[in-house]
Amino acid sequence: MYNRAMNAESPLSRVAVVAFDRISAFHLSVPCLVFERREDPALPPFELRVCAAEPGPLRARAGFGLSADHGLKSLAWADTVIVPSWRDGNERPPEPLLRALVRAHERGARVVGLCLGAYALAEAGLLDGRRATTHWMWSEHFAARYPRVQLQRDVLYVDDGRITTSAGTAAALDCCLHLVRGAYGADAANRLARRLVVAPHRQGGQAQYIEQPLAATARDDRLGEVLAWALAHLDLPHSLDALAQRALMSRRTFTRRFRDATGTTVGEWLAGQRLARAQRLLETSDRGLDAIAADTGFGSAASLRQHFAARLGISPSAYRRGFRGVPPGA
Repeated sequence: MYNRAMNAESPLSRVAVVAFDRISAFHLSVPCLVFERREDPALPPFELRVCAAEPGPLRARAGFGLSADHGLKSLAWADTVIVPSWRDGNERPPEPLLRALVRAHERGARVVGLCLGAYALAEAGLLDGRRATTHWMWSEHFAARYPRVQLQRDVLYVDDGRITTSAGTAAALDCCLHLVRGAYGADAANRLARRLVVAPHRQGGQAQYIEQPLAATARDDRLGEVLAWALAHLDLPHSLDALAQRALMSRRTFTRRFRDATGTTVGEWLAGQRLARAQRLLETSDRGLDAIAADTGFGSAASLRQHFAARLGISPSAYRRGFRGVPPGA
């Protein structure tokens, strides 16, 4: 169960979402849907403000009007500022918006650019020397326009300290759930994802664009069954050859179809799923590190620590203390 009192002052409690003229209704709705306040003690207590980036009436690209109760001054109130998109990669955002983003970052707020919102962050100079991503269709344009940004072209989202960027459409939802997961834990993110009827966790490094989507065939059913079986048995060792054999495929065919379906390798996928399971066990159980390592397939507490350090930059014990108040040495 999510501990509301323990995380009441999380750095993701006050969220400002930037709205502008000709915004995509979908892109605006994603952070609003994730971070709207809900009267549910099992979910984090977000406070959300939609802030107009420019004066005058705003209209969505779909043709209806928008009315925002707040302006750019509310960005100073927020601990997380989200630019959910931008209307044109060739158009420099208004200077007041760029200055407000810089001020937010300078005072310690997290600044997030979803989809083409990365353009606003780049124009503000916040992405210089940093890793970032954006919608794959704009990657060449973005790279040419902002050569000082370390563009990650094919990933769903990039979390680089207090700057976070994502690819487009559904990847923005993955990114927002990633932010919830980092601030409030896997259990809170999973509960919210279930309410939204979406997958609770897709790794940021997963490919954002699959060139050849899978067809609905019996072989795909076998692949899906194997993935479900592997998730249900993460405590067991899994080799590429053993999984391919279970799917009744050759090693080469299984490897190709696995990457088509997940956008990553078997090893990376398993490591990500095991880490996600370990995070949830650390948050929701009192099991020791050796037991959690065994349950999740890492084998030993030392291996679990290595994966946490490499992927999250924190030890499992420190992670548990941050979410559960467990005393040092647990």
